[in-house]
Amino acid sequence: MTEPLSEHSADVIVVGAGPAGSTTAYYLAKAGLDVLLLEKTAFPREKVCGDGLTPRATKQLVSMGIDISEEAGWLRNKGLRIIGGGVRLQLDWPDLASYPDYGLVRKRDDFDEQLARQAQKAGARLYERCNVGAPVLDERTGRITGVHAKFGEEKTEVTFHAPLVVAADGNSTRLSLAMGLHRREDRPMGVAVRTYFTSPRHEDDYLESWLELWDRRGAEDRLLPGYGWIFGMGDGTSNVGLGILNSSSAFKELDWREVLKAWCASMPQDWGYTPENMTMPIRGAALPMAFNRQPHYTKGLLLVGDAGGMVNPFNGEGIAYAMESGQIAADVIVQAHARATPAQRELALNNYPKVLKETYGGYYTMGRAFVKLIGNPKVMKIATQRGLTHPVLMKFTLKMLANLTDPTGGDAMDRIINGLAKVAPNS
Repeated sequence: MTEPLSEHSADVIVVGAGPAGSTTAYYLAKAGLDVLLLEKTAFPREKVCGDGLTPRATKQLVSMGIDISEEAGWLRNKGLRIIGGGVRLQLDWPDLASYPDYGLVRKRDDFDEQLARQAQKAGARLYERCNVGAPVLDERTGRITGVHAKFGEEKTEVTFHAPLVVAADGNSTRLSLAMGLHRREDRPMGVAVRTYFTSPRHEDDYLESWLELWDRRGAEDRLLPGYGWIFGMGDGTSNVGLGILNSSSAFKELDWREVLKAWCASMPQDWGYTPENMTMPIRGAALPMAFNRQPHYTKGLLLVGDAGGMVNPFNGEGIAYAMESGQIAADVIVQAHARATPAQRELALNNYPKVLKETYGGYYTMGRAFVKLIGNPKVMKIATQRGLTHPVLMKFTLKMLANLTDPTGGDAMDRIINGLAKVAPNS
């Protein structure tokens, strides 16, 4: 393992200890690099999330050696229940060689801490309450060589140094903005709002997705863009929320907290999704989708997770892609670190955006087309009313929405989805 140069310098600085940052730090530390993991808050901490993990995310947790047993506080789910167009369809997660056949549920306030502690165990040096501000730049080359931060209760000014910095600081990613990386306006954005209710449905072993989101408060019922979810948490509560896309006129003009309240009010009374059973305030967060900030590597800075817009536009899932991009980034950095000259290291690092595009580019392009389609209420209506009545079509849709296919040796559905993703432009 590389000896720490000093307390405030390392081989790599990772900014943000969410799923993307902690996964990156874990794999870097495991490979023997000296890693600083800087987190602006202290654990445990709240984050707006559906708390439901698909088999894709489950696979990542298994790879990191996280104990995902029920005794350790994880609730398993068997698949997805889809409700819409007067139809209720229960679909099990597909049986694949590449992914487990179950998902998980865990509250984000301690999910993130588990990953950060795992990175620590692997050797990463975690600084909590470390709020990163401006990057440290080499005046001659414009490369990032560290970060300025305010540390601890006293907000002591500290400067950290490393030849490589990973931005895992989420959708707002101040670090990327300071390096001149702005959001692409041609990529979809979503918003998630959610709350928790005490509910008898807390032990539901399917993630529930409502494809029709009705606003029933006006003179006429109105079908809204997006979808609702209900995830049983196994602890006496349900996570109830909705995800909305910016591809519609309703995106800016509606108060989504009020829409969530109205949607909950339309639920059966005995489910308990009523104001007096609410255990948390309604909170919202942005969902940056489909590589909405690029390039993913420039001048010593790599973007992972939400900072690089890795959220799946098909279903709003972010955690699996945060963790996968963290693993990919770590692998690229480890290879670059072993190169002898700066030019060779740069050649290796420039491979990171290429690997991301090969892995997700075509699939995200398909997702962007899908987002445009479902932003049209007429298309959404036909899709829910016709599509949900065909279980084979819905099985195909589940595989496509959740990005769950075997890359080799899969069935006909896998081959079609993989083939479409290959031919779609991977911009």
